[in-house]
Amino acid sequence: MNEWNQGQLAKEQFVAVQKNGDGDLTAFKTNQGRVLDYATALQEVEAGRIHGVNRFKGRDGEFYIRGDADGDPTNNLDQLPLF
Repeated sequence: MNEWNQGQLAKEQFVAVQKNGDGDLTAFKTNQGRVLDYATALQEVEAGRIHGVNRFKGRDGEFYIRGDADGDPTNNLDQLPLF
């Protein structure tokens, strides 16, 4: 069940990640317990349902997920625990 914040549905946050053998992020776990593959997570980010992240266009023309720049390296997606 999602939490409500000031009368609006609170956005989820990524709390853990899965990586492939190359260290690339492949899946995300949210604070609501949902597990999202990369493509689904990107859709959720694009829809504005995930807090603290954004999408960006890489040099290869593809879109990717990254944490919002806040100056705190400890909350970078690469630093989240593995699940």
